[in-house]
Amino acid sequence: MAISEKAKFDFIRYANVWEDASVLRNALQIQEGDAVLSVASAGDNCFYLLMDKPKLVVAADLSEVQLHLVEFKKAAIKHLDYNEVLELLGFAKGNNRIELYRKIQKELPSDAMQYWDDHTEVIRLGLHHDGKFEKYFQTFSQKVLPFIHSKRTIAKLFSPKSEAEQKAFYDNKWNTWRWKYLFKIFFSKRVMGWLGRDPEFLRQVDINVADFIYAQAEKQLSSSRAHNNHMLRYNLTGDFGSLLPEYLLEENFAEIKNNIDAIQTFKGYAQEAGAKYGKFDAMNLSNIFEYMPQDIFTQTGKALLDIAKPGARLAYWNLMVPRRLSTQFTELEHLEELGKQLAEEDKGFYYSNFILEKLKSHG
Repeated sequence: MAISEKAKFDFIRYANVWEDASVLRNALQIQEGDAVLSVASAGDNCFYLLMDKPKLVVAADLSEVQLHLVEFKKAAIKHLDYNEVLELLGFAKGNNRIELYRKIQKELPSDAMQYWDDHTEVIRLGLHHDGKFEKYFQTFSQKVLPFIHSKRTIAKLFSPKSEAEQKAFYDNKWNTWRWKYLFKIFFSKRVMGWLGRDPEFLRQVDINVADFIYAQAEKQLSSSRAHNNHMLRYNLTGDFGSLLPEYLLEENFAEIKNNIDAIQTFKGYAQEAGAKYGKFDAMNLSNIFEYMPQDIFTQTGKALLDIAKPGARLAYWNLMVPRRLSTQFTELEHLEELGKQLAEEDKGFYYSNFILEKLKSHG
C-alpha cells in the first residue's frame, strides 16, 4: 500500500520547512533558466531556490493542504510588501492579518482560496505556528523544557560564545540528567510518531530514535553556531525570535518576488511531475526515501532518473534510514566530499546524512 493511502494528508503537517535552505542551494548550484523539481512541504526551500533565477520550480507534494500553503505564501510574496508578508505569515506582530489576506484572496487558485476562507482563524493567530510539527516543538518548549531549564539558562544557551565556551556551557550547565531523561522520552519513536510526525513515516526506522535525536541535538547545542540557528531557536522556544528562514530575509525578498511566477504546484508523487513538465536540471527530494521499503526506493529512483537531464543534481537527506541512489544506479555520481562539507554546515540537526548526486552526462 502506498504512503498516500497510509498516512494522513488532510491538515498542515509542516508550516515551515525544517531542512537547511542554504545547504540545498549550495548543493544544487542552479543556473539561470534551469528547471527544478522540489518537494513542496511548506514551500520555503522552493522559494529560496528562486534566488538563482530558474525558469521553473515545480513544488510537488502528495498533500493538497501543503500545496494550499505554498500557494498562500506565493500570493503573499507576489502581491504584498516585505513587512506585510512577515505580518501575514505570523513572523511579525500585527492585527491586520485578515485584512492582508483579503488583499491576496482573489489571487489564489479557487480550491486554495476556499481552504483559507474556511481557516481564517489560523491566519489570524499566525500561520507559521499551525503545523503539526510546529505544535510538537511548541509542546516541548512550553510544557517540557520549563521543567529542565530556566528562561535565563535558555537565553544563555543562545548567547554568542566561542566554540570552547559553548561546549563548556553545554557540558556543565545544559546537559543535565533531567535534559537527557525528558528529552529522550519526548523524542522517542512513539511520542514523535504520535505528536510530531506520522507513525507511518517512521515505519522503516529500526534504530533507537531517542538516542539518535539526542546525539544529533548535542552536536548543534554544543556548537558556537547555535545562537544563529533559526530552527534550533524554534525547537527550544516555540518561536524564531529575530531569526528568519532564508526565503524571508529582507536582502533576499526582492529577488524572490521578481521570480515568484516560476513556482508551480503539482499534486502527486515527485516522479510523476515529468509527465507534465518534462525533464529537470536539479531535484530537491527532501527525505522522501526515508518512508520507502527498499524495492519502492529503487523503483522511485529509476522513475526520477528518467525525468532528470544529463548533469542534473539530486539532493536529499537521510534521517534515520540510510538510502543512497548511487548504490543502485551506476549512472549517478556520488558527490561525497561536497555532500559531507555541506552536512557539517547543516542547521537541521535531525538528519544523519545529506546526499548529493549527479547524473553523468552521456556521450
